[in-house]
Formats: sequence, C-alpha cells, structure tokens
Amino acid sequence: MSQEYKLKGLSSLSLSPGSKQEVEVEGIEGGKVLLVNTGGTTQALGAKCTHYGAPMAKGVLTSDGRITCPWHGACFNAKTGDIEDAPALDHLPVFKVAERDGAVYVTGEESAIKSSKRQPNVKCAGSSSAQDEHVVVVGGGSGTLGVVESLREKGWKGGITIVSNEGNYPIDRTKLSKALLTDLDKLTWRNKDFYESGSIKFVDGHVNNVDFSGRLVTTEGGEKISYTKLVLATGGTPRRLPLDGFKNLDNIFTLRTVNDTRKIVDQIGNKGKKIVVVGSSFIGMECAVATASDNDVTVVGMENVPLERVLGEKVGAGLQKALEGKGVKFYMGASVDKAEPSSSDSSKVGAVCLKDGTRLEADLVVLGVGVAPATQYLQNNSSITLEKDGSVKVNDDYSVAGLKDVYAIGDIATFPYHGPGGEGKPVRIEHWNVAQKAGRIAANHIANPGGKTEHFIPIFWSALGAQLRYCGNTMASGWDDLVLDGNPAENQFIAYYCKGETVVAMASMGRDPAMAQSAELMRVNKMPTKTELQEGISVI
Repeated sequence: MSQEYKLKGLSSLSLSPGSKQEVEVEGIEGGKVLLVNTGGTTQALGAKCTHYGAPMAKGVLTSDGRITCPWHGACFNAKTGDIEDAPALDHLPVFKVAERDGAVYVTGEESAIKSSKRQPNVKCAGSSSAQDEHVVVVGGGSGTLGVVESLREKGWKGGITIVSNEGNYPIDRTKLSKALLTDLDKLTWRNKDFYESGSIKFVDGHVNNVDFSGRLVTTEGGEKISYTKLVLATGGTPRRLPLDGFKNLDNIFTLRTVNDTRKIVDQIGNKGKKIVVVGSSFIGMECAVATASDNDVTVVGMENVPLERVLGEKVGAGLQKALEGKGVKFYMGASVDKAEPSSSDSSKVGAVCLKDGTRLEADLVVLGVGVAPATQYLQNNSSITLEKDGSVKVNDDYSVAGLKDVYAIGDIATFPYHGPGGEGKPVRIEHWNVAQKAGRIAANHIANPGGKTEHFIPIFWSALGAQLRYCGNTMASGWDDLVLDGNPAENQFIAYYCKGETVVAMASMGRDPAMAQSAELMRVNKMPTKTELQEGISVI
C-alpha cells in the first residue's frame, strides 16, 4: 500500500533544470529516491538502476528527458521511468513528490522504494480480433526477452510462443563468462509465473525447418507451430578448431550456455588446474580473468596483443600488462597446431601444441575463437538468402528483407548501422544489449506497424580485472586514429577511436560515467571531434 514518506534533510524542491539528487527516505532502512528536474518539473524516481543496481545519481541526465545508468548504459525515461534502452528489463518506479511546511515528501510503496524496480505489465486479456494472431519467437536469449515483454507492454493481445532449445528460461548470459555462474536461480531473469501471467507459451525444442510460405515452424521432435508473425533470435554457435585433437578429446570446452559453464566449473573442481584459453577476444579473456586467481592460466592468441581487433594495440598491450600482473600468461602472435592427449588418460586433453613447437600442458582447454550465426536451419531454405557469414539481412525495423512478417534479431542479424560513421552500412554486432534493443524495435513494429524506428548506440561491457565499458562501433567505417587519455595498464583510461575527425567508438576503465555520456553525445550527434579531444575537451 502506498503511503507518504518524508525525505531526509530536504526543506524544498530547489533543483535546477537538468540536475538530479539522491535523497534518503525517512522511515525506510536503506530507502532512497532520485529527484530529477526535467523541463522545469521535479519528480522522484527509483535511485538504483534496475539492471545491476548502479546509483542513478552518477548517471547522465539529458535535456530531452533520458537518464542513463553510469555502468552499462541502461536508459530510462526521466518522467515515466520506462525503459528507453537495454540492458535493463525492469522500469524505474516513479513516486509522487510534494513540498509543504518546509519539508519534501514522496508517496509510494515501501517495497518499490527499496527495490527501485517496477516490473513490466505483461498481463493481457485476449480479444476476439486478436485470437488469430500468433507471434512465434525462435530462440531463448536476450533478444527474445526484449520481444515478448515489449509486445505485451505495447498492447499485443495475440498469442506468443517461444521455441528454445536452451532448456531454461532466458538467463543473464553475460554472467557465464564474466563470473562462471552456474546457479539458474541467480541467472534467470524471469520465472515461470511471469511468463504464464503474460500468456507466453514455452516450447522446449530445436527448430530445424521454417516454411515461410505456409507460415509454419517445425522442430526436430516433429512439432509444427503456425505463426502470423515470426521472430528469428537463435543467437550464435561457438566456433571450434578443425585441428587434430580438438575434435575428439574431452575437457575441451566452448562457453555459451549454462551447461557449458557447469562443465568447466566441474572440471576445475578444487582448482589448481592448468587451463589453456585459446582466443584472446572477450569471451576468452573474461574466462581467463574469472579463473586466474586459483589456477595456472595461459591465453593463446593470434593477435599481437589481446583484444587488438576491437581495442587496438596500445589499449590491448596495457590490458595484457595489467592481467600479467594478476598471473595470466600470454602467448600472442601464436598459431595452434594440435591438441595432445593426456599421458594419464588418452581420452582427455593433456596439452596444446603451437606451430612454433611450444607445448602448453593443460588439464582443460576453453575455446574463445568466435561464434557463427546459428542459422543452420535456414541454410537450405530457398525462401531466404543468407549473407556470406551465415547471417540474415534485415531492415531498420529488423524485418527480414524480402519476407513478409518475418524478423531477425541478435547475433544472426546484419542490420543498417546509423551510429557515428555508420551511414546505414550493414553490420552484425554480438552484444547482449543490441539483441535486447533489436527485440524491442521488432516488437514495436509488430504491435504498431508504420511506427517510427529509433536508432541507438551499441554498448557493451567486459570484466577484465576491472570493468571495461565500450560504446559505438568500428565495423561500419573502421578507424584510423586513437586518442588515448590515461593508462590502460593501470585500468584508468578513456580511448576514443576515430575515423578522420569523427569519433566512431570509445572505451573506458575507471572513468564512469564517460561511456554513458559518450553514448548520449553520439546519439544526438554532439560528440566532440578528434581535434577537440586532442585539445583537451572532456566528455565528462
């Protein structure tokens, strides 16, 4: 039940437009709200980001009424609290605020003030006109969650079915590589009751065929599911190495599902293991960091420095130095030749051999050598033409080019990029928040055909001994210069990736809210130029 609470130490609503303030709530232990002034009106919101609990007071409040989390870029409408951008799934609660007799009060439920969350309302009452409508979503990841929740929130009253072969409800997949979590209770975003309340049906199955003309999805088990709208969200398939030993030896793992993580954790056991990570991009590096404190960890990469393809040599070299200080060993510029069996058990891996003759002993091997779009079920389908990398080309609203009422999102989608330097060029981005945002955009188009599609700035983060934050994208335009402020080896820096004078991407560590601020500046085309940054202008 809602009731009125006094705000501690506040005698009036004196915030200036565009400012924000976190205030304690009297009578609620740990209770806080965030006061924001947008357009000259002050109101109270939840004080913590609904994603991982970041203090919204340290975020970015924009003139057009958006407030962005300082950590991972979750964005909310500053007036309604509604989600504007992933990765948050819950809205911020909004509380009535009043000033009287030299004090300020908010009205709301204690639970909402303490949790700082408002779950989306997915309950629906079907109508006769909607009974024949049926959205089928193939896949069970971040994008799927974005689709189904947004559909219900936008008033879609037709049927919704999710077909997934993951064996669980959608999880926070980012925690698999970053923390090696295996507890589904800590990973699952929504429970069974939530989906049932929204009349969202789950089918546990692997789709092996889509009849686009007949509007029918078929699973390997033979189940046929009809649709009026179809969303393909099947994600990525981890690549494996087609080399001797990697095809047949045990204790060689990829990392994509909770079952993958369980296998890795089980093999590590009481720790003290020799772990070889093949691949020096984000999945491999995160796994190395997550296991390094209690094991002997070696990273093998083809690049000159880890993460070079995305972050460049200067930043990658600094991060390598920082991680070497934590005990991680690196073999860079290296090519893998084969995997050898263990001398004690010939069915298991015992070493990874490099082409220069180096032999790295291993109790287990983790492969982080990229993912391919999981579109095998579409490869021989005459109704759709896949891109060279196996992805599906889509329009701005994520509708599949040439197919009516079909959408593709997430890791399988190649979409027009409109961020800095993008100019609508096709890109495929394997980010958690991009998939979720794409799901929301597709849902909006399904529920409101002809509605405006808002472009967004991609954001991702990585746990590399410290939190790396990144926004923008370099795949569309490339980059030809780097403006670096700080020292990556000390986990304190901002790196701006430039194409000519345009900053197309940025990465940071220990400089919050630089990434959130940069993403907003990119969104409204107000990011400083390369020259301005070189002359000392700061985005913070």
